[in-house]
Amino acid sequence: MKYRSLGSTGLQVSEVGLGGEYLERENAETVYAVVDEAMKQGINILDIFMSEPNVRTNLGAALKGRREKMILQGHIGSAWKDGQYCRTRDLDDGKRFFEDFLTRLDTDYVDIGMIHFVDTQSGYEDLLRSGQLEYAQDLKAQGVIKHIGLSSHEPAAARRAVEDGWVEVLMFSVNPVFDLAPEGTELTSLLGPDGPKGVALSSIDPAREALYRLCEARGVGITTMKTYAAGTLLRAESSPFGAALTPVQCIHYALTRPAVASTLIGCRSVEQVRQAVAYETADEAAKDYASVLSSASLYAGAQGRCMYCNHCLPCPVHLDVAQVNKMLDLALAGEEVPPTVRAHYAALDHHAAECLACGACESRCPFHVPVADRMAKAAALFGQ
Repeated sequence: MKYRSLGSTGLQVSEVGLGGEYLERENAETVYAVVDEAMKQGINILDIFMSEPNVRTNLGAALKGRREKMILQGHIGSAWKDGQYCRTRDLDDGKRFFEDFLTRLDTDYVDIGMIHFVDTQSGYEDLLRSGQLEYAQDLKAQGVIKHIGLSSHEPAAARRAVEDGWVEVLMFSVNPVFDLAPEGTELTSLLGPDGPKGVALSSIDPAREALYRLCEARGVGITTMKTYAAGTLLRAESSPFGAALTPVQCIHYALTRPAVASTLIGCRSVEQVRQAVAYETADEAAKDYASVLSSASLYAGAQGRCMYCNHCLPCPVHLDVAQVNKMLDLALAGEEVPPTVRAHYAALDHHAAECLACGACESRCPFHVPVADRMAKAAALFGQ
């Protein structure tokens, strides 16, 4: 494993890190096995944005006796209410669930205290009014938080926070789909005299490129999320490029962006950990993502695609929106709905037919997914 400096923090982080999101639904044994394999492979950074109690407890147990060997990213503003994840700017909730994080992880400090999920200018203003930033700064003064970070999917809000000078680490969504599809891109402009082509790498969204350059100049380290675009980049049939990339290629793309120190890969099995860390022994030919992108016959923007990130929650009727979307995507992938998909959908506590079409989830979705339409489609397809 190779290690990189995380901006100006003084921390040395593994190029391949571990994102905890996909461990939320796994049992304690699986959580331990994944964390154990990650640490054996040299991974030393773990992001835990999830507020669900059991996964926090299981991760704490997996780290018992070796917590100091893992750099933890813990989030302020992620809460668990009525059995669901939600984002909150309520100061008391922020404190309560951050203290719960420390208790369940059995630690008295967190290496990176992340202000959770700020994607808009109004969201940034809400943060500044909430007192959560001052709370994080107070904890840093006490040594409970070593460094303060921000998680975001959008360059404008992230840039403002970096320019304001308090961000030491930025957790940002980095992959070629997001970088190469600036808002307003006309797909017809991608058609040249030789027929459909992929997007040239020089067409990176200027706002995203400027953000990466600003972080590099300011000494703000970037840890990445959505490196595989929730797995859609790994399959030709779901990739917006019309061609599949490998985990190694996706990781290499992220690590070649300015200021990026570590790619945080969501893993739910030992094999997925090994697939990610294979990056460290891959040759240059295996890392070459440019040839895939430049020869892709079709490019479509990422907006409107569910990334299963759960930022749409909470739902007033307790729908697990990401799981419903995932079941719908799996069902639509073939000519017939696999029986296993129907069974998994039926086992959900709540179903798409219960959707109120209130639109609250859509207002929170960083990828502008038409959730209500997809819930109606799922209800019709699955019959409930």
